[in-house]
Amino acid sequence: MPSFDFASKVDAQALDNAVNVVKKEITNRFDFKGSHVVIDLDKKTFKINVETEDDMKMTQLLDVLVNRAHKQGIAPEAFDLSKAGSQIGKAWKKEVEVRNGIKQEDAKKIVKLIKDAGLKVQASIHEDVVRVTGKKIDDLQSVIQASKGWALGVPLQIENMRS
Repeated sequence: MPSFDFASKVDAQALDNAVNVVKKEITNRFDFKGSHVVIDLDKKTFKINVETEDDMKMTQLLDVLVNRAHKQGIAPEAFDLSKAGSQIGKAWKKEVEVRNGIKQEDAKKIVKLIKDAGLKVQASIHEDVVRVTGKKIDDLQSVIQASKGWALGVPLQIENMRS
């Protein structure tokens, strides 16, 4: 039976490249000259620790990070910017989590959206991916087209397309 997987993965090397490009750009920008700016990537937990002098520089730095990562092929939805930064002494600190894999509640939403579409396909959750199977490949392509209109806040990739 034809099948494919919905996945949400971030390439660790592309993320590392994006963080390194941001570090270089910040050192060359006039508005950051002489400022205290730290940006570190923890590759094991996919978290980026950011530290700046004030809140305005924090938002500028996060904008640069999201833009550079997007140019590296990482969707902006992959960054969880919802956590508020905290001021410790004179520095602002923020931990940005990079979403890697589909969480259980998001997988359930995807399965529900597929079932609500009324197509003759089955969707099942396998760890951090959602597998969609059907008798006809046209039904699978209809699910892929429908998925482009979903606003889940999670970047989705289609993997393992088998016919």
